[in-house]
Amino acid sequence: MKSKILYIIILGIFIAGVWQVVKLGNKLPVKPALVQTQPILKDKYISKVAVPLNNVSEAFNQFKQNIKHPLSLLLIQILLIIVVSKAFGMLLTKLGQQTVVGEIIAGIVLGPSVMGLLFPHFFQLIFPADSLNTLQFLSQIGLAFFMFIIGMDLDLDIIKKKAQDAILVSNVSIAFPFILGIILAYYLYLPYAPAGVSFLPFALFIGISLSITAFPVLARILQERGMTRNPLGALAIACAATDDVTGWCLLAVIIAIAKAGAITTALFTIILSIIFVLIMLFVIKPLVLKLYKEKLKSESPDKLTVALAFVILLGSAYTAELIGIHALFGSFIAGVIMPQNILFKKKITEKLEDVSVLILLPIFFAFTGLRTQIGLINQSDGWVAFGYIMVVAVLGKFGGSSFAAKIAGQSWSSSLTIGALMNTRGLMELIILNIGYDLGILSPQIFAMMVLMALVTTFMTGPLLNLINLIDKRRRSQTEPVSTAA
Repeated sequence: MKSKILYIIILGIFIAGVWQVVKLGNKLPVKPALVQTQPILKDKYISKVAVPLNNVSEAFNQFKQNIKHPLSLLLIQILLIIVVSKAFGMLLTKLGQQTVVGEIIAGIVLGPSVMGLLFPHFFQLIFPADSLNTLQFLSQIGLAFFMFIIGMDLDLDIIKKKAQDAILVSNVSIAFPFILGIILAYYLYLPYAPAGVSFLPFALFIGISLSITAFPVLARILQERGMTRNPLGALAIACAATDDVTGWCLLAVIIAIAKAGAITTALFTIILSIIFVLIMLFVIKPLVLKLYKEKLKSESPDKLTVALAFVILLGSAYTAELIGIHALFGSFIAGVIMPQNILFKKKITEKLEDVSVLILLPIFFAFTGLRTQIGLINQSDGWVAFGYIMVVAVLGKFGGSSFAAKIAGQSWSSSLTIGALMNTRGLMELIILNIGYDLGILSPQIFAMMVLMALVTTFMTGPLLNLINLIDKRRRSQTEPVSTAA
């Protein structure tokens, strides 16, 4: 009872005090009202001085200004991207496809190819051109985190066990489509290369774009089909992992050449890149293992351990960017040198995956979609050129991988399965295409064609595997001896 009385007394004193101060404050002279909105600071993200709202029209205008505020735009963009990406991801999953396929489609739907065409005013309101830089930076951070996870998931022991076959299949699956891509670039250069871009960087980016395999998508397909523990699945993972490492190293060299303009002037960057990788593998990695040795014996990593991993991740990415190769390559190498301790990998993955996979990666797909203008393919025999790209992409990757696997001693069924898996491009392809687009090497037309190629080749992996399995089952049923009753 006493506490209630005390509470009422305190509340009464508070109300009386506020009322008295307000009463005194009302006697103070009022400054003239501002006629025009003036920013307090130059920073566009700082709130502005409010304009007195005298009527409904001014209130509505203030509401429109709030919508166009950079922070408001970013929040609605992220909200829309997550909702649409997850909706398409769930839909494509029910159709037997990977979530990444739905997220790529969602990005194209949100871009000028669909939403910009059907709802141009809404598209310009939500995704104005000057707001895309923020989305790009967020997507790059998400990719850096994701490539770090991919690097940690890279099991070097699997590659060592299957090294001979994996290196053969991987190298052929890169070399064959790369050469075909260079030949194709010869015919695509004049009609589709951007102005001021020489043939060499254009051809190199076309070649590497047709040669890459999406290691995380392939691993997820094998996991869903229960193939990770059988010999064929282990070989496919080893091939994809080797392909991934080779592809990223090759990409680093190509970026160095593209930025320098010629092979001779790029040698300095390439030498620095080699030194950087060697230091990461033979200097930083032993130090990291030594620092983590005691921590990882009996307990999961603490906050200081996780923070150190983030410092290595960001430092490696920054160093790679300074050298002249891409920050994503540095993130990947940082993941490779991390300890293979299961608790450590699980802890770091839990910290990064929720943010990078659920939020930042969909932003990357949406940002790619915002750059992709499918309508440009309608110009100057674009669909014919896209057809050539598709033929070269599938023939080079699927055909080259299957042929190499057959030479390595696999059956035709296993060889075709490996070929179908290696033909999966997905996220890795989009990363390379965005790098080429940012460097000004790929034109909007060729960028749209290559994004569409990445989507189709990723989409066809599941049906192609089902078809190969069906044909193999029929062949086995026909060759098996029919048992007769006694």
